[in-house]
Amino acid sequence: MADVRVSDGVVTLSPLCLDDLEAHLAGEDEELVRWLNGGPGTREGAEVYIRECTRNWTAGGPLLAFGVHLEAEGALAGTIDLRFEAKARGRVSLAYGLYPAFRGRGIATRSVHLACGYAAARGAGLAEIKVEPANTASVAVARRSGFAFTGRTKDEDGTELDRYARDL
Repeated sequence: MADVRVSDGVVTLSPLCLDDLEAHLAGEDEELVRWLNGGPGTREGAEVYIRECTRNWTAGGPLLAFGVHLEAEGALAGTIDLRFEAKARGRVSLAYGLYPAFRGRGIATRSVHLACGYAAARGAGLAEIKVEPANTASVAVARRSGFAFTGRTKDEDGTELDRYARDL
């Protein structure tokens, strides 16, 4: 797996791996299920997902999933995913989620800034976040991270999503 660490001294992003499995499962709550996961996680499903993340890191993408770690606490606080768009070169989509004990502390915003820096170093020129309009916490993170509203779209299942973009 890639030996990648991106840090600002408070938050460190490193490839999500099987060592993160227990903390990842323990951190899931109704909000993560509603806004990010699409359904309650299972040990088997999370293990399959993390193994796929490992394969993506080895292959160089297109999905690169980071564990969000707090330096001082040594804890997994959540995840942030970068999906490098094959159809739109130079574009990366971000998705993030924090576990309940770590919300409201600026960790998501720090993580987005770190992930954007990593994506830019890999050649991305534009970052995009798609979020359901009712997910006000995620919208606030996008705005605090320098993303601007660019319009509304629909997901494959018809869910309305607001699009936010930021030049890298």
